Amino acid sequence: MPATPEELFEKLDALGITYETHHHAPVFTVDEAQAHTDHLPGGHCKNLFLKDKTGDLYLVVCLQDTAVDLKAFRKLVGARNLSFGKPELLWEVLGVEPGSVTPFSLINDTDRLVMVILEKRMMAHDLLNYHPLRNTMTTQITSSDLEKFIEGCGHQPRILDLPERT
Repeated sequence: MPATPEELFEKLDALGITYETHHHAPVFTVDEAQAHTDHLPGGHCKNLFLKDKTGDLYLVVCLQDTAVDLKAFRKLVGARNLSFGKPELLWEVLGVEPGSVTPFSLINDTDRLVMVILEKRMMAHDLLNYHPLRNTMTTQITSSDLEKFIEGCGHQPRILDLPERT
């Protein structure tokens, strides 16, 4: 079974990570999230769960206004024919449903199948905002604690300047 938000918070506590969680109505898009969380300080983020032709999986975590150029991104990381991962694969690997994709879902990737890409521009923010496995809450965390959490889940994130569509 995938981790619950409560189990996520226990892991954050065990890692000595400070966080603050805000409850809100369910949100499924960046626009919907803005209506409920824009007042929160820090970078507001989105997450892309991608799969390439060879089966490699990527979690791209970036600011909500970043328009990632997937063709250029593919070349940057050496992927082949990227597409968005299907909901079934998302559930199987990260234990979340569409609309709840988050770097916190790496708690469920115990086989370390996902390559984690963090946007350099996003990581310049002191505070960052993500769903804690459910899209009815937003959890604030520092960028350094985000890295600590990801590493605590056994992943080594890559921090990259993401290519944007023009």
